[in-house]
Amino acid sequence: MGLMSKITGNVKIPEMEIKEDVILDPSKTAVVVVDMQNDFVKPNGKLYVPTAQATVPAIRKLLEKARDANVPIIYTQDWHFKNDPEFRIWGEHCVMNTWGAEIIDELKPMPDDILIRKRRYDAFFGTDLDYVLRHVVHADTLVIVGTVANICVLHTAGSAALNWYNVVVPIDGISALDEFDYYAALRQITFLYKGVLTKVDSIRFR
Repeated sequence: MGLMSKITGNVKIPEMEIKEDVILDPSKTAVVVVDMQNDFVKPNGKLYVPTAQATVPAIRKLLEKARDANVPIIYTQDWHFKNDPEFRIWGEHCVMNTWGAEIIDELKPMPDDILIRKRRYDAFFGTDLDYVLRHVVHADTLVIVGTVANICVLHTAGSAALNWYNVVVPIDGISALDEFDYYAALRQITFLYKGVLTKVDSIRFR
């Protein structure tokens, strides 16, 4: 069997609802900021995502809303040992204690924010994230933003949904390496995991 080199014809993007008014209970919600780190967001980063910087204003607005409503904020941080097996897939990136692994200055965590360091795409895999959500911040709903949409954002959203958290993803707060990957992630979030798609301006905490 030969390799498929291209897809002929047009691929239609399925219709997906973008909710215009999403009201969330601040006492049961947490914001999860996925991997907004120098290696992904900055042009000189090792795995630069060209659209990631454009999501910073929306993410910052979401964080301001969350802090005003006392909604807990959790940052995930890709955090690898040297010679991590994942480097066979992506090359070296986000090596612990390097500039590339640090959260970007524009979105630096505040002292009360929670940081989850992870080794794999899924922020639940081998971390304390589920424990923190259930027993520290008591959240059953997650607003997930960050990068990369079809990789760490999607895997984290998938694990959240399959652990029966409600998942909300602002489409202006996530970024991907290309447009296909971006829309593929949105489709999976809604179709597979029944997540809610919206925009940051449509989210209210009350």
